[in-house]
Order: sequence, then C-alpha cells, then structure tokens
Amino acid sequence: MAADLTDFGNWLAVPSVVCLWIAVLLRAPGALRSPQQRGLWLAVATAAAAMTLNLPDVVAYAMRRDPGYAHTIGLVRNLIGVLSAGAVLYFVAAATRGRRLQLGAWVGTLAWLTALVALDAAAPAHGTHTMPPVGEPVPSLAYWLVLISAHLAANTICVFVCWRYGGRTESRGLALGLRLFGLGTALAGLFWFAYLLKALVDSTWAMPALPLMMNLHGLLRAAAILVPTLFTLRRSAADVATAWRLWPLWRDLVQVVPHVALNKPRAGRLLELLWPPVPRDMVVYRKVIETRDAILILGEYVAPGLPELARSHVAGTGVPEQRRTAAALACVLKEARQAKLDGLPQQAGETVALELPAAIQPSAEGGDLADEARFLVDVAEAYGSPATTAFTP
Repeated sequence: MAADLTDFGNWLAVPSVVCLWIAVLLRAPGALRSPQQRGLWLAVATAAAAMTLNLPDVVAYAMRRDPGYAHTIGLVRNLIGVLSAGAVLYFVAAATRGRRLQLGAWVGTLAWLTALVALDAAAPAHGTHTMPPVGEPVPSLAYWLVLISAHLAANTICVFVCWRYGGRTESRGLALGLRLFGLGTALAGLFWFAYLLKALVDSTWAMPALPLMMNLHGLLRAAAILVPTLFTLRRSAADVATAWRLWPLWRDLVQVVPHVALNKPRAGRLLELLWPPVPRDMVVYRKVIETRDAILILGEYVAPGLPELARSHVAGTGVPEQRRTAAALACVLKEARQAKLDGLPQQAGETVALELPAAIQPSAEGGDLADEARFLVDVAEAYGSPATTAFTP
C-alpha cells in the first residue's frame, strides 16, 4: 500500500510540473504588471523550477553523473525552494499591505539562503542533498533544519492569511484562488513537517506519502493562479453566447435605424464575433446599447393599440408568462420595423405604450447591463419564433 502511494505520487510529478509551467506562462503578462499578483506568480514560478529539478528522472540523471553534478543540482533545487518560500511571504505581505512583513520576507530569505550556502560549504564532501530513510541527513542536520524552518514558517503564515482573507472577500474568484493556494500550501507544509519529524525523531511513517503531497500541492497552486484566467474565459464565453443570440434582432433593427450603430456591421454573424468592429470586451455592451436605442426609436412607429393586440396575441399562443413581455415586444418591433421600412409617419407619444423593463425606458438612469442583456436575448429569441411570425394585426 505504501509503495503504491509513493508510485502514484511519483507518477503525478510530471503532470504537476507541466501544469505549473502552463499556469506560470499564461499568467506571466498580467502578473508582472500587477504588484499584487507579482509575489504570488513568483512563488509559483520558483516552486515550478524547484519541482522540475526534483523530478525522479532529473534526480536519477544527476545521480548517474558525477557526485559534483548531483550536489550542484541538489543545492540549486533547495535554494530555489527557499526563494519560493520567500516569495510566498512576500505575497502574504503584499496581500495584507504589511510593509514590515515585506521587509522581513526579503531579509529572512536572504538570511536563509546565506545560511544554506554556508552550511553546505562547511559540510564534508558529499553528493546530492537528501534525507535518506536510514542514516544521517546529507549534507548535515543543521542544513536540513534551516531548510525546513524556511518552508514551515512561510507555509504556516500563508495558510493562515489565505483562509482568513478567503472567507472575507466578496469576490468569488479571489476567494477560490486564495483557498486553492492555501490548500496547496498546507500540503507543502505537511510535506516539510514530515521531514522535520524524520530529522528530529527519525519518524518515517509519513515518508511514502510525501511525493503525493508535494505534487498535489503543485496542481493546487497551478489552479490557484489560473482562477482569474478561467473566470475571464467563462465571462468571454458568456459574452460570445449573448452576442450570438442578440445578433438577428440587432441586425434587423440596425438595418432600419443605422445611425444607432457605432460601427458598420460586418457581413455575417460569425464574422461579427471573430472580427468585431469594437474591442472584444465591448461587443455585448455595444449590442445591448444599440439594440435598446433602436427599440426606443422604433417606438415612435408603433400604431395606436398595437401593444395591446400583441399582448393578447402572445397570451393565446402558450408563451410562458415570464416571457410574454419579451414576446409581445418582439411582435411590436416586427410591425414597427416594417412601418419604418414602408415610410409610414411616426406615431408621436406611442413610445410610452411599449411595456419595457425599467432598465431600457427612456428615463432610466443606469440600469443593470446583465439584466438588460437577458431581457433582450428573450426578445431576440421571440423575434424569430413562429408566434411572432404569425402576428398580423
């Protein structure tokens, strides 16, 4: 059982490192521009580098070469690990805006790195750094205690801050990211605590689980820094779906009221989404605003009594009650659009007869764009439905 656990943990090493590097590369542009994210990104990047040097194949290759090469790989791996611990402390300090903690993170990191190099140089000639199941730690017990203390201090503080602030923030993305990072850091803390037990009391019962702990920690940290990217992708996918569903209604209305469009429409719906004439994050906003403006203008071409006829028609077609307002508006817009195309005169004062949500009334101040978009999507779906096509007042 213990051997299977170790084998599974070692098998997870490569996927964990690959996920870490993917997350690091994807988040690099935004993280390097943001002081708040820079420490978190650096902590994950350095952890990825240290875990890369700790891959079973990398360690085996170093051992097959000369002891000097294995020693260099082991020392560099541990120094990068301490740098990762220092970056974790810096991230915590930046999150809590603690100037003293930020300074302490850099001073402590420098002190730990210096101590490790000095203890390594003072030790007898040795190969790779290791904590063997049997025998003395290499290069020395003092070296490993300094290394373990760096990781345990950083991980303990980080877990406390992540769980504390993760429960306070109102941002779902930030809360999820902090909790994933805190959980991954907790696993890393357990990893180093097991090493502390081995160093002090020669306890080895947790050693088979250490590869699994470390590699799960890598996956969780990768997921933590990818949370903003995943939320952005989800928001972008929702915007694309909304723009796609709005397009038929928007196109028909803009054709008869072209001056409401900021830019000339593309030739087709797919081209409009793949190559939008406005910045991509503004596509839904422009579609909603232009559709709303066109609706308000076409309200001036609504014949007297038409909204009441539309509502009566919709009520008799089996449309669910919560969608009847949108369906009735779709019927009215179809007739108003045709009236504009036929050159019929405007019907002064009929705009107020349209039953519109408060967000798109002419007198509305602000309004929720998401609610307005949802309502207009309902109108767009009803606009092409058989019930609207069958409406002939």
